[in-house]
Amino acid sequence: MKVIQQHIVPKVEKSIRLQEYAVDLFNEIPTKSAVKKGIKKGLILVNGKTTTTAHFVQENDVIELLEIQKTKQKVYELELEVLFEDDYLAVINKPAGISVSGNKFATIANALIPHIQPSSQADAVQPFPVHRLDYPTSGCLIIAKTAKAKRELHAMFEDHKIQKIYRAVSIGKMKDTKGEIDSDVDEKTAFTTYKVLQSLKSEKFEALNLVELYPQTGRKHQLRQHLFSLGNPIMGDQKYYLENKKHQGYGLYLHAFALEFIHPFTQEKLKLKSQMPKKFIRLFPDFEEA
Repeated sequence: MKVIQQHIVPKVEKSIRLQEYAVDLFNEIPTKSAVKKGIKKGLILVNGKTTTTAHFVQENDVIELLEIQKTKQKVYELELEVLFEDDYLAVINKPAGISVSGNKFATIANALIPHIQPSSQADAVQPFPVHRLDYPTSGCLIIAKTAKAKRELHAMFEDHKIQKIYRAVSIGKMKDTKGEIDSDVDEKTAFTTYKVLQSLKSEKFEALNLVELYPQTGRKHQLRQHLFSLGNPIMGDQKYYLENKKHQGYGLYLHAFALEFIHPFTQEKLKLKSQMPKKFIRLFPDFEEA
């Protein structure tokens, strides 16, 4: 196989394993896990020889990356709405009832190629979702188009520099029209603010509420657990529900409505919104955006 990139190690200040050192070294393998796989597959050579992840780099080591044989990815055919796109990233409106990624073919990750324009940047990669939405949740999903965008967006999520705004339909009369929820999720600190946009009477549930939610942490099922903790679970939730008030038929009424963040490369302030699903609008036909 052909060597496509080469790096000569300069003076090393401290001992560091190849697996850590090679992160960000080559555009084609920008993450630690990708480097690990590359080493194990013999695609990364040190001084012309294959090596292991335990190798400690030395001054003047010649690290080379061999050409990665790419197989043509099968595309999962799925209609997707692109809300924003430039040369670095895109934001799509994820449909409910499909996984973002995983060990199966029917995923958002496998449906992106026909909908996302290739990046012209030197570190362009295959379009890649940088965060997750639950299988039953719809709404705004960020897609990285370059290796650097992937790293920067991951860091922004970790540093809470991307505000996610959700809308949900909760059941039962809510005690307050706005508030804060700080109950732990899976024994980890979790924090959400919320406000009720509209409420209406319901024969089955007493009341239905269109609620806007601002998670300040990113725990698994955080919003679902937090509304359940108030005694107002999300309509259609099959995991967090009240006895005799379980709703089935139209899925989970939880939608990632908007994203707000500073573009990591252009510094543009972005506020991207997706239209509420039709099932929300059918329940609240008179609701108007402020």
